[in-house]
Amino acid sequence: MTQPLVLITNDDGYAAAGIQALARTVAAFAEVYVVAPDGARSGAACAITSTTPVSFRSVDSAIPGVLCYACTGTPVDCVKLALEQILPRRPDLLLSGINHGDNASISIHYSGTMGAVFEGCMKGIPSVGVSLYLKRGQRYEDYPVGSDTLAALADLCQRIIRKGLPEDICLNINLPTAHVFRGWQVCRQARGRWSAEWISAAHPFGQQAFWLTGTFTDLEPLATDTDFSALRAGYCSIVPIHVDMTAHEFIEELRMMIDE
Repeated sequence: MTQPLVLITNDDGYAAAGIQALARTVAAFAEVYVVAPDGARSGAACAITSTTPVSFRSVDSAIPGVLCYACTGTPVDCVKLALEQILPRRPDLLLSGINHGDNASISIHYSGTMGAVFEGCMKGIPSVGVSLYLKRGQRYEDYPVGSDTLAALADLCQRIIRKGLPEDICLNINLPTAHVFRGWQVCRQARGRWSAEWISAAHPFGQQAFWLTGTFTDLEPLATDTDFSALRAGYCSIVPIHVDMTAHEFIEELRMMIDE
């Protein structure tokens, strides 16, 4: 029986610890291709490279049976190239991650991890983003995802391969830095906002320059049904995301506003 084919990408680069852990986990039950950026592309969102050529190369994989490719483009470029130039057939599942840092709440709009997921979803492939909730200054290498959480993730991936996902719906998973797997919590995206996003930086030519930073504020900290509430309670959050961004509930009201 042919093994399922899984495409794995990320926005931290093909050598990142998170993607290596994910590929090693999935390789136990699937044929795995890793096609990921050749370096960090955090914050790339759904960006594509349209003004310069994009290339890829085969790189050695430390995981037996896993084929790995490094791409000069964005995470979305990686998905596009993989589907048209690298994979032997259409993948049964696309995974993006494990990202070094969460992609909960509105961070999905900036995330290269989720940009790749949206691309796979728009191509009709069951697609899932996986991120680790790290506090500022924490590194994945110091807080790696535990074996029981990885096992639960593997089980979930196999269920998705068997059952699929609805058209135009993908999943955003965020994992807490917990020693044991407490379970999944299906929830909604928290309302939040970033502020104080720039700090001054030295510039070699004396010009004013800034580093992107920021402070995130959960605008509904007492809610119990959001991704951040799940993470704070030690659960792995799963948010179903629809790539159709139409505000359907506002259509009739907008029509009435225009017709007034």
